[in-house]
Amino acid sequence: MDALRITGITVLFAVTALAEIVGCYLTWLVFKQGKAALLLLPAALALGLFAWLLTLHPAAAGRTYAAYGGMYIAVALVWLRLVDGVTLTRWDLAGAVIALIGMAVIALQPQGA
Repeated sequence: MDALRITGITVLFAVTALAEIVGCYLTWLVFKQGKAALLLLPAALALGLFAWLLTLHPAAAGRTYAAYGGMYIAVALVWLRLVDGVTLTRWDLAGAVIALIGMAVIALQPQGA
């Protein structure tokens, strides 16, 4: 598998995760923090984008969802640090590495394996 394909899959997973997190976070702000209900519109758009991005992945749906979970964990932890301002622990970082390895094993397996 070439580096360009690996990079493309990784970036697509990261953008997919970001779209899901943005949509869920905006919804969380409305229902948990009492923010304006108008935030539900960009939340719905972000979640629609998330669902569409999932269809761009080349693997079967179940395999895509399984591999995507690893990237979601890593992106959620980056969000935790950058948006929520929470310092990540070594356990957070170790978990993210393990999850990304799992993602790579599933997403980058040889074709027809």
